[in-house]
Amino acid sequence: MRIGLQIPSFTWPGGAAEIGQRFAEIGRTADEAGFYSLWVMDHFFQIGVIGQPEEPMLEGYSALSFLAGVTKRAKLGTLVTGVIYRYPGILVKTATTLDVLSGGRAYFGVGAAWNEQEARGLGVPFPPLKTRFEQLEEMLKIAHQMWAGDRTPFAGTHYQLADPLNSPQPVARPHPPIMIGGGGEKKTLRLVAQYADACNLFARMGPDVIQQKLDILKGHCEAVGRPYDAIERTALGTVNLAPGGDTAASVIETCRSLAKLGIQHLIFNMPNVHDITPLEIFGREIIPAVAEL
Repeated sequence: MRIGLQIPSFTWPGGAAEIGQRFAEIGRTADEAGFYSLWVMDHFFQIGVIGQPEEPMLEGYSALSFLAGVTKRAKLGTLVTGVIYRYPGILVKTATTLDVLSGGRAYFGVGAAWNEQEARGLGVPFPPLKTRFEQLEEMLKIAHQMWAGDRTPFAGTHYQLADPLNSPQPVARPHPPIMIGGGGEKKTLRLVAQYADACNLFARMGPDVIQQKLDILKGHCEAVGRPYDAIERTALGTVNLAPGGDTAASVIETCRSLAKLGIQHLIFNMPNVHDITPLEIFGREIIPAVAEL
């Protein structure tokens, strides 16, 4: 099993003046500890399950570019970018730039977006959910076309690209893995089967629900003629390696139980990640123990 690290909060001791130094230390330590991937949210306000909107939040792709400069091996991605935040052609160029400058380490995380508060707050149009899913599918088509080097004009319902040129092309082949976040059974998982290389579910859904989602994904893959094993199955969870909290043994057991369901890549966020010690515990005790799952 692969282990990833999500960094969703920047509310750390020292305030804004020390965010860069601490973020770099987290990235370097995780990279050296053997984390397979590093992720940030693509939000502009902090989200409610983590903190208050006014808490510090870094722009996703700028943060990943910074991490690319202080790491050597870990994959880098947003978990995940809302389709409404950037024009599709610009987003593909942005992700390609990250991939080129990191030596082929980018993931392309996308989703239908949900945070109306930050969209309205910053003046970003927030259309109905049906429209956002239509936009997401067009974005996925555009990404595939641009990464294939096809400059044919794209004429969609929501997006029109007269010349979808993408130069340079990404280092990753055939392109950065496309991850779609979410577990919607009719639309999201169907888009995963048709266009993506990875899905992302919430570990907190529990084993029964995760199994149900993966079974539905398998059905969508069969319907579109895509091998189920072509999809990397990932999940996002939270762990607190601190006195009175989780232990290395309990995290290893969590990994084992999710691996049995078919999860291949488990991404954790940690409320005390800025203490660095949790990352060292992962590198010393957890990552080696679950590598063969």
